[in-house]
Amino acid sequence: MIDLNEEVDRDFGRALRRAWWRRLRLLLRREPSACGASPSFDEMKGTLQAYNRVRLGIWVVDPEKIVGSVGRRKDFDGCFMPLRAAAATRWKRVDLAFHQDTVLPPVSLYKLGDAYFVEDGNHRVSVARFHGVPALDADVTELQTARVESRDNGRANEPETRAA
Repeated sequence: MIDLNEEVDRDFGRALRRAWWRRLRLLLRREPSACGASPSFDEMKGTLQAYNRVRLGIWVVDPEKIVGSVGRRKDFDGCFMPLRAAAATRWKRVDLAFHQDTVLPPVSLYKLGDAYFVEDGNHRVSVARFHGVPALDADVTELQTARVESRDNGRANEPETRAA
């Protein structure tokens, strides 16, 4: 039987290798991928002219819809696999909590259109995506554009489910 700390070490090594192999494949094929570099939050926010913040509260969000990070863009790829060995200590702590079924606080996300960006909780998102977790609790703040539909007209911009 494998020790839990050894399992966590192996998980991090596999996550790091996934990101490395993915980057190598993208480089060799010269094709874009959803899991290449994550989009820039600041560039997307500027392009969409999204400056009005509306706190939506705690929602259940599909981790696959989390496409980038507000401040850790160079530490994780577009699929949130770690890109640097320096992330090991924190990533392993979160992975250990995952294996022990420890409840962690919700991640903090910004919502831009249908995409989410991590303000706080990059390692939690990374571990969740690594293990294929189908849903995360998230404290969501939506950034609205000047062109956004009114809240009464369409519900397309709302997160999937409100947490209980």
